[in-house]
Amino acid sequence: MVSAAEQLAANINFGAFSKAKELKKRIWFTLAALVIFRLCTYVPLPGTDPAAVAAFVQQARTGLVGMFNMFSGGGLERMSIIALGIMPYISSSIIMQLLTSMSPTLAQLKKEGDMGRKKINQYTRYGTVVLTAVQGYALAVALEGMTVAITGTGEVRNLVFDPGLFFRSTTVITMVGGTMFLMWLGEQVTARGVGNGISLIIFAGIVAQLPAALLQTLDLGRTGALQPMVIISLIVLAIGLIYFIVFVERAQRRLLIQYPRRQQGNKMFQGDSSHLPMKLNTAGVIPPIFASSLLLMPMTIASFSAQSGSSGFLTDIAALLGQGQPLYIAIYVALIVFFAFFYTAIVFNPEETAGNLKRFGGFIAGIRPGERTAEYLDYVLTRLTVVGAIYLSIVCVIPELLIARYSVPFYLGGTSLLIVVNVTMDTVTQIHSHLMAHQYEGLLKKARLRGRRT
Repeated sequence: MVSAAEQLAANINFGAFSKAKELKKRIWFTLAALVIFRLCTYVPLPGTDPAAVAAFVQQARTGLVGMFNMFSGGGLERMSIIALGIMPYISSSIIMQLLTSMSPTLAQLKKEGDMGRKKINQYTRYGTVVLTAVQGYALAVALEGMTVAITGTGEVRNLVFDPGLFFRSTTVITMVGGTMFLMWLGEQVTARGVGNGISLIIFAGIVAQLPAALLQTLDLGRTGALQPMVIISLIVLAIGLIYFIVFVERAQRRLLIQYPRRQQGNKMFQGDSSHLPMKLNTAGVIPPIFASSLLLMPMTIASFSAQSGSSGFLTDIAALLGQGQPLYIAIYVALIVFFAFFYTAIVFNPEETAGNLKRFGGFIAGIRPGERTAEYLDYVLTRLTVVGAIYLSIVCVIPELLIARYSVPFYLGGTSLLIVVNVTMDTVTQIHSHLMAHQYEGLLKKARLRGRRT
C-alpha cells in the first residue's frame, strides 16, 4: 500500500518547484555563497610567487599536497587567502566531539538544549582560530624554505618574495581570516540555504576541479603515460563506485515496531505497526573527511619539507606516508573505522531510542521493552557499523592504490566520489522535503478555504 507521503512525493513536479518561492530563494542564496567561495580561491596570499607555487603544487599534486589542494578547492594550488580551506574547523569539531564524549562537564552542557549547543559551537570556533593560527604559521615557515625549478626554463625560484617575520605575521592573519570567513559562509548556507553549508563548500571545491582532472587524465593517455584501456577501466571503475555508493547509502535495516491494541470507550482499536529504519552507513561521509583532516596538515608539512630538500625525520615520515604506502593505508583505514563507530555512537543512542519506544508503548517483536530493547538495538547497530566501516574503507582505499599506481588526479579518488555523491543525495533530499512541505501547506490552505465556505 502506498502511503500518503509517497503519493505526495510522486505528485511533486516542476510546477510545484516553480511555485515554491522560499525554496528558490534558498537555492539562489546557496549558489551565490558557493560562487563567493570559488572567487576567494583566486585571491592570492600576499608575499608569495603565484607561478612558483603553482609549479610546486603541480609537481606534488599526486600526493598529500594533492589531497590538501582538493579539499581547499584549488586554493592551495593558487596559494589563496583560503589555502587552508575549511579543514581547521573540521579538526576543531573533531576535538570538541571527542572532548564532549570524555568530559562530563561538556556532556552535561550538550544536554542543556540550544544554549548548551551554542556554547559548544563557540568553543569550536575558538579552537578553529587556534588551529588555523598554528597551521598558518607552519605553512608560512614551510613556504619560506621552498624552491622550485620552473619547467621549461630551468629557473629555480623561491615561493616567497620576502621571507621574514612580516610575511609570517601576514600569513597567519590572512589564513585565520579566510578560514573563519569560510566557516561563517558555511553556517549561513546551512541556516538560509539548502543543505549542509560546510559539506557543500567541500563539494564545490571538488566538483570545480573535476573537469581539469578528466582533461589531465586524457592528456596522460595522449602522451602515452597511460594506456587507453587503463583510462577506460578507470572511468568504468568510477561509474561503478558511484552506483555502489548510491546503493549502499540507501540501504537500510528496517526493524518492525509494533504497538499494542488500545480501547477507547466501547471500541477496541487494532494495534498499529511501523518500521525503525537503521542505515547501513549511519556515519555517512563524516569518517573519511575526519580521517583525511587528521592526516592532512602534519603529512602535508612533512611532504613540503621533503620536497624542499630538507633532511630529518619529516622526510622519513613523508616517505612512509606517501601515496599508496602501507603505513598510510593502515592509518587511513584505522581512522575511518574509528570515526565510523565514534560518529555512529553520537548520532544514534540505543538507550534513548529504546526509552522513547517504551514511553509510547512500542516494542520490537520478541524483545522485551526497555533494557533488552536497547541491547538488541546496540547489537544490530554494531553489526551495521562494521559493514559500513568496511564499505567506507574499500571505497576510499582501492582508488587510492590505483591513483598511486597510475598517477591519475586525486579528484577521481574514492574519498572525493564519496563526498560528491553523499552531498548530492543529502541536498536533493532536503530540496525534496522543502517541496513536500510546500505542497502540504497548499493542501492545508485549500482545506481551510473549503471549511470557511461550508
